[in-house]
Amino acid sequence: RFEEALQEARQVDRLLAEGPGDEYLEQFPLLGVPITVKEAFALHGMPNTSGLVSRRNVVAASDATVVSRLKQAGAIPLGVTNCSELCMWYESSNRVYGRTNNPYDLQRIVGGSSGGEGGVLAAACSVVGVGSDIGGSIRMPAFFNGVFGHKPTTGVVPNDGQFPNARGVRTSLLCTGPMCRYAEDLEPVLRVMAGPGVDKLKLNEKVSLEKIKFHCMDHDGGSVFVSPVDKELLEAQKKVVEHLEGELGVQVQRVAIHKMKYSFQIWSATMSSKDGDGQDAQLFTDLLGDHGKPVWPLWELVKWLVGMSSHTLPAIALGLTEKVMKLNPGGNAKLVSMGQSLREELEALLGPDGVLLYPSHPTVAPRHHFPICRPFNFAYTAIFNVLGLPVTQCPLGLSREGLPLGIQLVAAPYNDHLTLAVACYLEKAFGGWVLPGKG
Repeated sequence: RFEEALQEARQVDRLLAEGPGDEYLEQFPLLGVPITVKEAFALHGMPNTSGLVSRRNVVAASDATVVSRLKQAGAIPLGVTNCSELCMWYESSNRVYGRTNNPYDLQRIVGGSSGGEGGVLAAACSVVGVGSDIGGSIRMPAFFNGVFGHKPTTGVVPNDGQFPNARGVRTSLLCTGPMCRYAEDLEPVLRVMAGPGVDKLKLNEKVSLEKIKFHCMDHDGGSVFVSPVDKELLEAQKKVVEHLEGELGVQVQRVAIHKMKYSFQIWSATMSSKDGDGQDAQLFTDLLGDHGKPVWPLWELVKWLVGMSSHTLPAIALGLTEKVMKLNPGGNAKLVSMGQSLREELEALLGPDGVLLYPSHPTVAPRHHFPICRPFNFAYTAIFNVLGLPVTQCPLGLSREGLPLGIQLVAAPYNDHLTLAVACYLEKAFGGWVLPGKG
């Protein structure tokens, strides 16, 4: 919507030329700031397909709640950005728009499902992005593209106005949050997104970094489903620990939380479990059909093999996995219970003043199509959706290949202010976002 955006920008210029700017900035904290919006969110007059061919002609007639709040705060939307089909895969590629490439290396993925946001922010096409995250969909793109992303404490920022939206138990996993190049932008955007619920996040509390109890975990304990963590990522995390200990004089406590090894299984079981009212989770195959006939994943696989399916292979594979998960309800119940126990363990560990350093992903941005070979590597982010904890994704410079490095900063519920403060500190220490091509 470039023409409309330019008109809105001119209006802002006229407004500021006519009178004092301070009162406007109080009323409109994001006055004139260009933003982009993940295409899964409704932005009036823009497509809202979520990469689904059957929704190719769907145009949003209204704004999602967070989009409306950002507009009211003075932000100017430039347009919508690509995501994976139905937002359920960590490569942003679909049969409506095609594939999004990583600005640091066009042969690499941008991540998903908020991958278009990660790409446009890294390439300096936009200042702030609107993302959503049910298994790492803000944090993986932020990591692969070397920008900042924040998954807030669950239940504070509204998820209304996106497709697909969460139902049943998944409402406790889905989070909407900000993505941006500079750490200091996360807080003002989060304030606007959270609206009346913002006070729960303690963003007005001053943070003394020296008083934070830092914990560090190098990997998940060795899950058979997930790749080992790259040596360069382990080195980057070690440098963070050394910097915190050397500069702040804190002692970073190494921890080994056994249940993290089962992150993928816990997330997967929780996603397909019933909610407190006994309502079944919405089937992914129903969503693929989008109010039409449910999709038969095995038949879609046959069609895909001969180039006739309108769905991506990851979406078909997810539909097949969903069928398999339904075969073991007893095992799933045990895993859901393990997740609840893990939440209690982590909340007790972190308390009111703790921050956990944890890898964002086992590898730097992989090459296109590689995720299909390692479909469960998103477990490093997904576990925190189950636990409902706030997490800030923080870039840590570039690898020897020129690809972004990074780390997750995790706190107990409603302690978003702690992870945001640490992200600002690490940005100064490690340089934050690096312009692609300048590494």
